[in-house]
Formats: sequence, structure tokens, C-alpha cells
Amino acid sequence: MLRILLIFLLLSLPVRADEPQELVRPGAGQQQELPRLDAVQQQWLGAHLQWRAGVVLEVPFAQLDERKRQLYGAHIELTEQLADLYGARLSWQYFSTQTELEQALDAGRIDLAPGQTQTADGLRSRLYSEPYLRVAYLVLGERREPVALDLERLGRHEALALDVPDSVIDYLASNYPSLQLVRVRRPQDAVHALLSGRARYAVVDEAQLVQMAREVELEGLTIAGDLGVSQLLRVATRRDLPQLAGIIDAGLLEIPAKQLDQLHRRWLQPPSHSRLQQDLSLWRTLSQLLLISLVISLVMLFIVRRKVDGLESRLLAARREVELRDSSMEELRLAQFSIDHSTVGILWVNWDSHVRYANEAVERMLGYASGEVVGRPLSDFKPDLHMDNWLTLWRQARAGDCGPLNFETQYLHADGSLLQAEMSLSFLRYGKREYLVVFITDVTERHRALAALEESENRLRSVSANVPGVVFRLERPVYGGPAEFAFLSDGSESLVGYPAASLRQPGWGIFGLVHPEEREAYRRIQTLALDSHSDWHWQGRLLTRSGEPRWVDIKAIARVLDGQRVVWDGIVWDIHDNKQIELALAESREQLRDLAAHLESVREEEKAHIAREVHDEFGQVLTGIKLETSMCEYSYGNLDPGLSERLANMKRQITHLFQLVRDLATALRPPILDAGLASAIEWQARRFEARSQISCLVEVPEQLPALSDARATGLFRILQEALTNISRHAAAQSVHIRLCAEAGTLCLSISDDGRGFVVDGERPRSFGLVGMHERALMMSGSLHIDSQPGEGTTLTVRVPLDNLQLPAPAGAITPGDSA
Repeated sequence: MLRILLIFLLLSLPVRADEPQELVRPGAGQQQELPRLDAVQQQWLGAHLQWRAGVVLEVPFAQLDERKRQLYGAHIELTEQLADLYGARLSWQYFSTQTELEQALDAGRIDLAPGQTQTADGLRSRLYSEPYLRVAYLVLGERREPVALDLERLGRHEALALDVPDSVIDYLASNYPSLQLVRVRRPQDAVHALLSGRARYAVVDEAQLVQMAREVELEGLTIAGDLGVSQLLRVATRRDLPQLAGIIDAGLLEIPAKQLDQLHRRWLQPPSHSRLQQDLSLWRTLSQLLLISLVISLVMLFIVRRKVDGLESRLLAARREVELRDSSMEELRLAQFSIDHSTVGILWVNWDSHVRYANEAVERMLGYASGEVVGRPLSDFKPDLHMDNWLTLWRQARAGDCGPLNFETQYLHADGSLLQAEMSLSFLRYGKREYLVVFITDVTERHRALAALEESENRLRSVSANVPGVVFRLERPVYGGPAEFAFLSDGSESLVGYPAASLRQPGWGIFGLVHPEEREAYRRIQTLALDSHSDWHWQGRLLTRSGEPRWVDIKAIARVLDGQRVVWDGIVWDIHDNKQIELALAESREQLRDLAAHLESVREEEKAHIAREVHDEFGQVLTGIKLETSMCEYSYGNLDPGLSERLANMKRQITHLFQLVRDLATALRPPILDAGLASAIEWQARRFEARSQISCLVEVPEQLPALSDARATGLFRILQEALTNISRHAAAQSVHIRLCAEAGTLCLSISDDGRGFVVDGERPRSFGLVGMHERALMMSGSLHIDSQPGEGTTLTVRVPLDNLQLPAPAGAITPGDSA
């Protein structure tokens, strides 16, 4: 497991002042596009672009550069970013203590103060934003500790020195009653207690750890874990400036979480330091503890949040009441708007059949201008509805024995034409008045749709009779009940030799024609589609009446009608001829792949043979030439200085030619492959690292399973091509190569942290990727590429480990060869 590398940043000591001093930030940033603010907040912001901010000088939150007379730190950076967001100007005041800062904020001498912790007393006099920074409490221990800290396993003889708030003490006492807690006055005292042996561990927060980087000797210490609780820092504003509090909240929401994490890492994460290095086991154990601590923190945050919500609900009761009233008025306006613009005509009719109210839909439907329908008797629009009939309808609707009255009738349009409509009557009592609400729906389009539906069904019957296959509808009236064919076209006789009437009989259907070898797969797919009401797709063989197997493709789309009735509309396509062509094509592709594998094996054999010939033959010849040249230089070099210089040049050229021969032989087939795939991967990684200046991390097992030379060569060639692509296109800083055996397969993965790319789900277009993919297929393996733009690329090759040994290329040393 991994040890964490803790980094301490040595910061200068903070400057303190006895009296509050004002320091104006130089040059506010340019105004950017404002976050979403309501009208009151925008008006207030336009009149208050000068903000007074206050901080306590404390590393690393706020520090003063006396030479430039400027403040810097985590709180300064966040507040200036908020001010730049709104185009506001900041004037800073810094204080010596937190009490002075809170008094200045309550007295109105400053408007906001970043880096505050929300308390019950503070809520009475100040407003707080949502938290923007989390300061964790870290547990320091001695470096010799083998594993990460587990608070539950600490005994009472193992003391924990700390200087934390009472709430944290209460948390530890309630959750870990066996802990021995030693209270100290300062964080430095907790570290001194740890170094002197008076305590086993010391607790400090992240900010204190950064501040103590220069003050306390931390040699031999390490971070043992996270206490599980933290401080949540917020921006506090004056209670009489609720507009500013809302503006601060809106601005914090506009700042991405990634920028807040960067702010935390820049100011609170300790920098790298050799004295706080931790091993791999500590990192992994700490990650698990952090996950558990996060869950506990979320639960505690939920409990605290519920209590805070209860307090806020009482403080904001008046505001909520106003918002509810405004919301009700808005809903009323929306309801009125919906009625006026409804597609259904609505009439309020008095007992004397005169219209009291008409919405815009009924006026458009009957062809009248706005307001012309109100006040007229209903008989003007429906001549057969005289007073006697109207009073009869009135009594029936008022009695309500049969529910709303619905019937289809005709209305008289303003131009004299008749409008086919559906009429619905409901009785309404509003105050002391009684009305009959008439809902009018134009059903002209419905009649046209029914006619079109009937025509469509006739057209479907005609088309299905001429489709080269079988069109069907499978219907299940009730959930869980049997499914039966509601429709089956006559194309079944030409496809399988059986008429549609025979297939619709019980015990037949399509299942009775499925080939016995594929019947179980068909049953499983059909059962899944019927149970889950999902689409249905199956491809296989049916037996015709003559017993001949025939390939078909069945596709059906599921639809739920009337809430429980499920139907599947589908077609059985005859794909026998196409399937035969597809099978022949697949066989041809397999033969081509076998041929390519054979050619690749022959190619590697030739390359290995040429490499050996070049290395042995050229090496012997060049060695002889170099010996002869050395003899000439020894014998005649002293006779002529020019001859000695020429012979020396010849020796340098021969040496250069030696190197060229070695490089050529290595390029054809690296000799390191004879030492095993693991050694070859290490060698290739080091060459790539020296050539491209990209760091490589290699993980290979000490004992590699037996692997044929052809597969080892194939995996090595894939590695070479992948590293070439990384150097050309990835713009990476590091590469991670890992070789391992997993579940009967040998897995090679190459990962980089480069720019990445969008992986095309179809066949790769790059020749390099095509070559790697084909090499993996030749070895009966698979190749997978996982990449996203900006997130690097991971290439994974898996090759099965079995007793199959592919032909070894010429030149490879096998156990039977002589040395």
C-alpha cells in the first residue's frame, strides 16, 4: 500500500497590528457578466460598488506584503474574485484577533468578513454564506508507524495531544470513549508533546500545519490520518445588509467547484517535503479511512443541517409567508391565462341560458370577435336548444345523479356553417350564484383521424399481404396472461409453407417452427420481452413444412395500450440468402486472418534471420577490417603523420558502422526478446524514455507464465506501436506500462496522461490502431482503447494463456537450442 507524500509550505510569519489598519486593494478587475440576481439585489449592487472587507492576519488565509503594501492569501483571493465578478471595489482592514474582527463587523465598520465559522450566537447578529472552504483536522504520528491510524484501536495508554474546539472534543469523546485526550494551549505544544514522547499522536488542522512548517521541527513525522471532522469557512456579512448576503451567495454559486479545490490545494495543502514521505500502504489505508470519515461527516452534516434549518425556518417565517402569497397570486394569474388560452371552449351559462363568461377558445371556435359571445342566449349557437330543453339539462346537471353530461352535437358557426363538437355540462355554485359550465371540444379532427385510421388499417392489410415475410401482432390483454396473435399476414405460407390460420392455432405459432438447436435461446429472448414489455429481436433458423432450415430475422416493437394491454407489432424477414452470404464472408475473413497471421509469423522469422545474419556476418567482416586497420596503424603510422590520421578516421567510421549494424539488427528483432517479454518491455521503456524525455513507470511480474515466442513478439510490437503513437500525438508527461496475468489471460496495459481523443465505436481508421487490433486478433486476444479528450488514453491487450504454442520466429532461442 502507498505512503502519502505530505508537502509543507514554508510561509513567512504573519504581520500583526495593534490597531485596525485600512489597506486599499489596487485596481478592481473589469466587470464581468453578473450572476442571476433579483431586481432588489441588482438595484442595491448598482448603488454599493465599494465594499469594506476585514480579515485577521493569519497564515495561510491572509498575509501582508509590507514592501508592496498588499494582502494575499486564501481569503484575499476568494474575496477579490467575488468583487471582480460584480465589478466592485474592495477596501481591506486587517485585525489582530478574531474578536476585533467580529466587533468591527457588528458595529458596521466593515461590510463582510471571509473565513468565518457559523455559530448560533453569530446567527443572531450576522448573516453567513454557504461554506466555500473545508479545513480538515489531521492526525500527526511518527514515521515508523506501519499502517494508517485507527482511532477505535487506540488504548488509554496511547495519548492524543490536541488544541481543538470543544465541539470536536465532544465528538471524539462520544465516538471514541477509549481515547486518552491531552488538551494543550497551542498547536505547537501538541507537536512538541508528540516529539517528546508525552503523546502518541498530535491533532492539528491544515492551516496550522502550514503555519508550523518553519516553527516546529517535523523530521520523522507523518500524517497518520484524518480526524473525520473539519471546519467549514463561510463569508459573514452585516445583518442589516441582506442584499449583500444574497449577492455573495450567488457569486459563490458561480465559482466552479474545481476552482475552490484549487484554492484549497494552493493555500492549505502542505508542499512536498522529504521528512514527511509515506509509503504505498499508508496511502491506500488512508483512502479507506477518508471514505469512512466522509460518510460519517455527511451524516453529521445532515444532522447539523436539520438543526440549522429549524432555526432558519423560524427566522424566515415572515418572508416565506410573503413568498407563498405571491406564489398563490401567480398561480391564480396562470390559471386565468390557461383558461383563456385553452384549446377547449368554456362557457359559464346562467339558469336563463344566457352566457356569463366565454374564453378565447370558444370565440375562435364559433368565429366571433372578443366579447361578442357574452350576454347572448345559448340558442344563438345551438338553435335546437330552446328554453325547455335547457331547463331539463339544468336540472339533470344540478342533481348530478349521472355525473357530468357528455354528448356529441352540432353548433352554428358565425358564418352559418355547422361545427361538429363534443359538449360536456357540469354544475357550478360560486358564492350565491349558480352556473352551468359548458365545455365545448371541436371533434372535426377526431372524425377525420378515425377515417384516416380506418384507411390506414386497410392499407396495412394490403401492404402486409405483399411483404416478403410475415407481419404479425402479438397481444397480451392482461398482465401475466397468455399472449396470442391478434394478426398474422398471409406471407407465412410462402415463407415456411404453413398458412396463417395454422400458425394461429394453440401450440403452434412461431415457437413451434424454431430449429431445435436454437429453441432454448428463442424461448429465453421471447420470455424476457413478454415479461419486461420490451422490444423483441431474434435471428435464427425456422423449419419449413418440408423440414428445410431457413434463416429469418424477427423484430417487434412493444407498446402498452390502455394501461395494461401490451402489443408487439413486428415482422419476420426472410434473410436466408443474405445469411448464407454472411456466413461465407465470415469464413473468408477467418481464412484471411489466418493467412495474415501466417505471413506475420514468416515476416518475423525473416526479420530474426536477417538480424542474425547482419549481426554475425557484418560483425565478423567489420571486426576483421578494424583489426587490419589497427595493424596498419601500428606498422606504418609512424612513417607518415597523414597516413596515421587517415587510419584513425577509418577506425572511427568502422566503429560508427558497427553501431549502425547493431541498430539495424535491433530494429529487425531486439535480442532482449530472447531474455523474456518482461525484460524486453523494461528495455523498450528505457529506450523510449531516453529518446522522448517522457517518464515511464513499468510494472512486470517477477515470474511470468510460459508464453510462446510468437505471442511475446506480438505483444512487444504492439507496445512499440503504442509508444510511437504516444510520442507523436499524445503530448504526455508520463506513461504507465503494466504486465500481469489475470484469470488465464496475459494483460498488457499502456496508459498515458496526454490529451486523449474521442474513441470511435466503429472500426478504427488509423493504420497503427488497425495493425495493433489485427495483431491482437492473430493471438486470439482482444484490444480495448479507453480515452476521453483531456483525460489521457489507456490501451489494454489481453492474450489467453494456454498450451497452444504458435510457431517461433527464426533466431529465437528455445530450450532445445544449443547456446
